[in-house]
Amino acid sequence: MGWVPAGGYEVALDGGKVVCRNAAGRLLKTVPAKIADDPAVVGLRQLTEWLERHERESLAAVERWMVRSLPVPLAVVTRVWPDPSWRAALSDLVVTGEDGRVAGFLRDADPERGLGLVDLDGDTVRIAPERVHIPHPVLLADLEELREFAVELGVEQRAQQLFREVFTRPATLSAEAAEVEEYAGGSFKELRFLHGRATQLGYRVRGGNAVCSVLEDGRGVEARVWIGDYDGYEETETGPLTWTDPAGRVLSAGQVGPVAWSEGIRMAAALYAGRDIEDEERAA
Repeated sequence: MGWVPAGGYEVALDGGKVVCRNAAGRLLKTVPAKIADDPAVVGLRQLTEWLERHERESLAAVERWMVRSLPVPLAVVTRVWPDPSWRAALSDLVVTGEDGRVAGFLRDADPERGLGLVDLDGDTVRIAPERVHIPHPVLLADLEELREFAVELGVEQRAQQLFREVFTRPATLSAEAAEVEEYAGGSFKELRFLHGRATQLGYRVRGGNAVCSVLEDGRGVEARVWIGDYDGYEETETGPLTWTDPAGRVLSAGQVGPVAWSEGIRMAAALYAGRDIEDEERAA
């Protein structure tokens, strides 16, 4: 982006930051206070904020496609690919073909040539499916091998896929079990701390529960962890993890699919990890 005049100086964007140079062309350490309210400076700062928000929203959308197992029309992927934020979020994700097998790591998307991938042999290939499938890692049978291959290729995924934490239902847990208590009892000095942690992690809070929604095999499932709904300055602790259908009916462990199970445990573990450790140590 070029330089823009601003009150006897010139300003521009560099790496997402507003930079300034004087009339002699010398780059200044900071933007002078006297031009802080100049329309050019204000405009660039607003543009920076928009770009940051756009980058977050693009990444969130791609992760949502993966978590909810939503096949995406090829036309959508090729349309957003030229956008740097979307391209960064999509690049190097594992894509599966129509048969469900791993096709390769996404490196390009073109309206005429389709998707450009690096396959599992390290070769560049092209495919043009009607819909692009970005599988949740728990559905990848050879996840460990793919992780090793990704390291060899120097793959860096912005969207958490291959190196996302995954969890499977332990064989020791009854299929009839209605809840998981492994991450219950995590204490927080104030409810607002736990509420804030849930929000910061990207989870909605509704009716006293932190909620993670998953669409799996065309069926909506919600993972829920009780966090409390009383005074925000009162102590609270995490409750057990449960799953419900769209009508709010509690599902047994055997009725929960692998993606909903993995994402539910991931949420519960992340909330529990923020508990007050000092209180636990004093109690011990």
